[in-house]
Amino acid sequence: MIYITRKEHFNAAHKLYNNSWDEAKNTAVFGKCSNKNWHGHNYELYVTVKGEVNKDTGFVVNLKDLGDLIKTEVTEVLDHKNLNLDVPGLINILPSTENLAIFIWDILMPRIEKMGAQLHNVKLCETENNFVEYFGGK
Repeated sequence: MIYITRKEHFNAAHKLYNNSWDEAKNTAVFGKCSNKNWHGHNYELYVTVKGEVNKDTGFVVNLKDLGDLIKTEVTEVLDHKNLNLDVPGLINILPSTENLAIFIWDILMPRIEKMGAQLHNVKLCETENNFVEYFGGK
């Protein structure tokens, strides 16, 4: 089994705010991330797939195909969007980095399986200091 990773990036805005809480509690829990005027991040996305090397190609997957898949299904959907308002699959979901990684996993996992590999993990960096890694499962 071999693992290979493709890196992509996108920029998006969001607000962390629980509508069932008052503003004071939202500020206490989410701090500046609950700003009523939103805030943005330059996200870095790492998608790692695993599988056996194809003897004919020398690849687990063709990285160009994987990159095209990520761009079409993820980055073009999320790039320069307000995650709270503009992305149908995220409406009514708090767009934390954790939930965003799960959202991306759910999009990519079945498509990567059709490519003959397995999705190993999604690593999503919100800042240079904050990132999540998701390995599937709920």
